[in-house]
Amino acid sequence: MRLYHILILLILSALLVPPDLQAQQKRNFTQEADQAFEDQMYYTAIDKYKKAYSKVKSNRTEKKRILFQIAECYRLTANWKRAESQYKRMIRVNYQKQNPLTMLYYAEALMALQNYTDARESYKTYMELAPDDPRGRVGYESCELTQKWLENPTRYEVTNEKKLNSKSDDFAPTYADKKFRSLVFTSAREGSTGNRIDDWTGQNFSDLYFTQIDRKDEWSAPVLLDEENLVNSEANEGAASFDPKFNTLYFTRCGVGKKQTLGCEIYSSRRKGRGWAEPELVQIDIDSTVTYGHPTISEDELTIIFASDQKPGSHGQKDLWMATRDRKTKPFGKPVNLGSTINTMGNEMFPFLRSDTVLYFSSNGHPGMGGLDIFRVARKSKDDDWGSPVNMKSPVNSYADDFGVTFIEGEERGFLTSNRAGGRGANDLFSFFERPLLFTIAGTIRDDRTLQYIEGAKVVLTGSNGTTFEALTNSKGYYSFDNTQVLKFTSYDLNVTRNGYFGESAKETTVGLLENKDFIIDFILVPIPVTPIVLPEILYDLAKWDLKPQYQDSLIGLIQILEKNPTFVIELAAHTDARDTDEKNDILSQNRAQSVVDYLILRGINPGRLVAKGYGERVPRTIHKTITRAGYTFPVGTVLTEAYINRLPGTAVKEAAHQLNRRTEFRILRKDFIPVDTADSTATQINVVINPNENVVEITPVDGSFSGTAIVSGYTKTFYFDEKATALNVSLDLALELLRNGSISKQDFKGDATALLAGGTIADQAVFTLKSLRIGDNIVPNLEATVVRSQVHDLVIGKGTLERFGTYTIEKENNKIIFR
Repeated sequence: MRLYHILILLILSALLVPPDLQAQQKRNFTQEADQAFEDQMYYTAIDKYKKAYSKVKSNRTEKKRILFQIAECYRLTANWKRAESQYKRMIRVNYQKQNPLTMLYYAEALMALQNYTDARESYKTYMELAPDDPRGRVGYESCELTQKWLENPTRYEVTNEKKLNSKSDDFAPTYADKKFRSLVFTSAREGSTGNRIDDWTGQNFSDLYFTQIDRKDEWSAPVLLDEENLVNSEANEGAASFDPKFNTLYFTRCGVGKKQTLGCEIYSSRRKGRGWAEPELVQIDIDSTVTYGHPTISEDELTIIFASDQKPGSHGQKDLWMATRDRKTKPFGKPVNLGSTINTMGNEMFPFLRSDTVLYFSSNGHPGMGGLDIFRVARKSKDDDWGSPVNMKSPVNSYADDFGVTFIEGEERGFLTSNRAGGRGANDLFSFFERPLLFTIAGTIRDDRTLQYIEGAKVVLTGSNGTTFEALTNSKGYYSFDNTQVLKFTSYDLNVTRNGYFGESAKETTVGLLENKDFIIDFILVPIPVTPIVLPEILYDLAKWDLKPQYQDSLIGLIQILEKNPTFVIELAAHTDARDTDEKNDILSQNRAQSVVDYLILRGINPGRLVAKGYGERVPRTIHKTITRAGYTFPVGTVLTEAYINRLPGTAVKEAAHQLNRRTEFRILRKDFIPVDTADSTATQINVVINPNENVVEITPVDGSFSGTAIVSGYTKTFYFDEKATALNVSLDLALELLRNGSISKQDFKGDATALLAGGTIADQAVFTLKSLRIGDNIVPNLEATVVRSQVHDLVIGKGTLERFGTYTIEKENNKIIFR
């Protein structure tokens, strides 16, 4: 892009009438070239310098200077390839020792050509040549940051709007209506007002153009903003912005005069019917010799921010300034520089004030990706207090010049300008939008014992933003929270509960995440067993029952279980060691149980849910998990009887065993607690057994065989007798039912239980151990059963299995089996 023209065009460029075509016969091309360069007519200056170079004979110093000036013209017209070649030529003759800026600008050209490795080394060399110039450090840092940003782009997507662009410069768009369906932008395309050529760029003078979204939801062909040529003139117009109501247009105009330099100023024009009123100069208390432009206006139109090269008070080439006024009808006061946090030794231009709180602008003085980059900075207060500028990174920014950004109100989409590769002209309009930052949380919940999915588990999602959502698992154990419930910049707690299971929880956060993510959080719920559970590390001193403070934390897990399961009634069982008398141990254990109950009540647990019992020394502890105490290991299955303890080596080991016996356990008594007094009485039916040595089972004829009733691990089922069956076979439905009701678990399966129970089902021919099977009065424990997925009957029993229940006689005529 002809970067600095565009960027200074509406703000800084001073336009001159081309040199008189009736030149003298003897011309001083060097003087003419220098004058053109000084007047920022770089396009014209290049040819003049080339002619001047050919006229210089033996003055090597002047030849080097002219070559450097040619390189500068290429740089200032963004012809980076030729600029890089020209600066490189100068470095070969060590011109950087005479003028260190040669190395700085060479590094900038390399960076614009995306040669970050060589650019970094060139910036490093410049830091050695000019250690006090921060631009070397900024450039070196920029090379490293650029590569990181390219590898980790933001969620923005940028698209060249080819239908809006031409072969000339198109830049600085601004929305032109409240619905954000029309644009005004700057263009030097054919058809612009006037017939002059800009000596800086070699293009037409720029005008303001208009486009809008048509009925086909496409951008219309751009046309000149006004037909009366009131806003557009023979001068350069561009870099416009609107007031919040889109009634007043603020824009930059760089005047044209004969043989004189005219600066750039800010004008305004109000809508007048379908056209525009005569533009008026915006009154700002600023020196008439200063060039300024690129206006952005606050919502109340009392503050204006613009770019200017005014001195003194500036920090670099072009800075951002702010001026205020008391009323819209009054002129703006003296401008105030936005300060060194925003302004640098480079150029800061094209400001865009968004909602009066965030300022976007372009700069080549802050660490960036090359050329002008777009930055944003938050406004801390209305008293000119700004935060630190933040680079918009890739892909909003690129190795090229990126500037002139504008947003749709309340949305992360809009337009920007760039001269990156792939466009139609030097500078093109690009649309952009930020892909939504979306998050979901989902997962499955399974039984720890059976690995089967749990239906009806409740998952509560609580966010740090105060939101709470609930979900219930389906038949596949699946739960989910969608992207309307899981939001960005939020931390979440997940709590899972299900009757009959210990609760589980997890934490997750979207804070700091820059990409979409679907969180998968699975839970395994542990069933609450009926057998007593030893509470962790509640130990008592000998002959003492008071609950020590350090062991109160051991009850927190139990408290959480009771809080999450408000219908549970538990028994708290306290046990002593075998020392002292039975009577004293009974009292001691009762007191120990009561001390735990008292603490639970203190923590808000209803007393009606707690039953305290002391078992004294009658139930020695059985070790269910290997424990090491006092250097001695107590293996699984050990029962800490008094006789066993007496055989242990040494007093310390014996004392450790006694302490393990001094424990408190809890178990679930029932799950129907209601905090009111209730009465419940049931009658028990008494059956008279005439012949206790005979077991008679009724059967029903079926397809040449028979069926009967069996009790499978406490559940009544119908069996089918198949004399040819060699094993006990169960259907898939029955096997799944046994898993879900806890009659069997993953430990009961032979082989790899994870593989056999994968996918929420059971593999065909899987073999497991059935804990008990009852037919009539006879019970056979630990029978091997095989899952047959194609089987119709719940249970198929063969001759061999039936013989396990005893000698039997089948009386088909009487429809019964008699076991003896």
